[in-house]
Amino acid sequence: MVGQTKNLLSRIELDEIDHALIRLLTQNARSTNADLAASVGIAQSTCITRVRSLIDRGIISGFSANVEPAALGLGTQVLISVTLRAGARAHLSEFMNDMRTRPEVIQVFFLGGAEDFIVHLAVANPDEVREFVLENLSNNATVASTRTNLVFEHFHKGPAV
Repeated sequence: MVGQTKNLLSRIELDEIDHALIRLLTQNARSTNADLAASVGIAQSTCITRVRSLIDRGIISGFSANVEPAALGLGTQVLISVTLRAGARAHLSEFMNDMRTRPEVIQVFFLGGAEDFIVHLAVANPDEVREFVLENLSNNATVASTRTNLVFEHFHKGPAV
């Protein structure tokens, strides 16, 4: 499915207005339709149709709020590299799905390379990191090894439009 989606998206034509709308919504997903329309110089009815089209075509997949984990008492973030055992490769999606259900996990990356996954945690303190690793990774028969890296600072930006 990922390959099909990539091929489909590579064929979608976007004009200057589409690019401008995507850029504006990336900067502020709460922008009103009136503000978007005025910013790109089109009618509000045209703007709402264009944004809906971007959603329908899968170019915009959702809108979200950026929450600061430290403001919620989750001041410790780590990236845990996980390698599964050679015989456990059939359990890749099972591992991914399990990580998605964990409240401490804020991102999971399935990789091609030396590690199979990177698991991004936001927790209150290093003791909670230790507990997560022991309970969810060290005790998991499919996990061969882990490597934990403390995040000092984090920057996130969407793709260039």
